[in-house]
Amino acid sequence: MMRGRHCLALICAWSLAVAPAFAGKPPVGKNRGTPDKAVQARDKAQLAFQRDLVSVLAPSGDPSRLLGAALLARPLFNQPPSNSFHRLIERAAQAEGADTAVDWMRLADCDATADACPNEEALQHLLARAPDNAAVWLLKFGADARAKQQEAAREDLRQAAAAKRYDDYAGISLHALANAAGALPPPPDVLDPAHAGGAVGMQTVLVFGVAGTQPQPALQLVAKLCENAGEDASIKADCVALGKTLEWGSSPLARSLGLHLREVLADDPAQQQEAKDARRDLVWQVQSFAQLLARAQDDTALAQRLLALARHGGTEMSLQLAALRDNGIPVEAPAGWRPQSRK
Repeated sequence: MMRGRHCLALICAWSLAVAPAFAGKPPVGKNRGTPDKAVQARDKAQLAFQRDLVSVLAPSGDPSRLLGAALLARPLFNQPPSNSFHRLIERAAQAEGADTAVDWMRLADCDATADACPNEEALQHLLARAPDNAAVWLLKFGADARAKQQEAAREDLRQAAAAKRYDDYAGISLHALANAAGALPPPPDVLDPAHAGGAVGMQTVLVFGVAGTQPQPALQLVAKLCENAGEDASIKADCVALGKTLEWGSSPLARSLGLHLREVLADDPAQQQEAKDARRDLVWQVQSFAQLLARAQDDTALAQRLLALARHGGTEMSLQLAALRDNGIPVEAPAGWRPQSRK
């Protein structure tokens, strides 16, 4: 049985963190699953509000505001062409001052049904502009692995192992979304009377929910290759080097894989145990942060602090740790604590 299934535990835990974004969706009603009319009306109003936010942000020439508009537009159907995700992220890339975070989101501007993902032009831009970012090489690794380009995928792993950092730019997207969400005050008809967080609670749910759709490298493919390195010393060496970079990566998922690789590949049992303990702390951090997000819908002060952290900038990992410390939650799991399982 492949030990890589341990990596899935954190993916499941992290999905809990974005679950509050869907908490306002229609509950099942009494009449054979029919949503309540008030809930349907509020859902419609929330979509209209999201469209209004996009319309207000779209005329800007600022790449961060255009990135925020594009992120908000991405899940919306039947957008006018000028306010579509495609057009907005394209304009963001052309705006003066646009950085690699925009190219990262351009990866999602593609046709999955035509097997044209990730966006090849955006990927090439990232390879040219951020060759020291392991996340970019792991994206290419995933694309080459799926295309069965084994030699190219092996070179991608080597490049990722030699990179100095791992950044999936989720922190920049959160920053753009947190600012974008404040472009208009939410009207009363979008607020759920069952949640006391009010407008700022609704904005927090929107921001962190949309941010949860960031493009992600195929980390599970990396885990599988590294675990199956066998006697190939060069692959093992690259995986060990990559793991060290991932341990200091921008996202919980990257850090989880880095610690997992140390646990699996380290020759020193003490290093293996240290990595295992660190991964347990990481799952504690992710699940504790998920609980904070869930509470934000009913706690205005907490929602305001979470939005302030997002607007402050940093990485997804640094935001999560700051939020825990800000709320008096230890970053180390209590003695005897075990991760929650999804039911």
